[in-house]
Amino acid sequence: MTIGRLSSAANVKVTTIRYYESIGLMGIPERSASGQRLYGSVDVERLSFVRHARELGFSMEAIKDLIGLQTEPDQDCLAVDTIAQKQLLEVQKRLAQLEALERELKRMIENCQGGKVGGCQVMAAINDHSECEADRHERLKSL
Repeated sequence: MTIGRLSSAANVKVTTIRYYESIGLMGIPERSASGQRLYGSVDVERLSFVRHARELGFSMEAIKDLIGLQTEPDQDCLAVDTIAQKQLLEVQKRLAQLEALERELKRMIENCQGGKVGGCQVMAAINDHSECEADRHERLKSL
């Protein structure tokens, strides 16, 4: 199948497929006589695997490792479990950060008495970090 059909089959944009190829997540496709990329069902499976792993928040490096582990199906899955455990810890860290941000935003909103923007407690807290209850906020990575 062509890259367009692969894109439709796996619900992934063509540019994403090309990117995944460039970083080694996808194999090098065969080419037709005219130079067009050609893909098969194995490519649909690989692309679906990568897409789902990304949806679960795995890093590209972790996905590369998981793909590498797929090539040795008889080995113990301890390495897979280790990668999944690391991802779980990252998710738990992000959840804790989000909960802290939720508490801070609720506190800021509750402290706002209305009135003019110049006296707004929400704006004061955004302008001056010392107005925040938390000592520091960590910037969240994209989810």
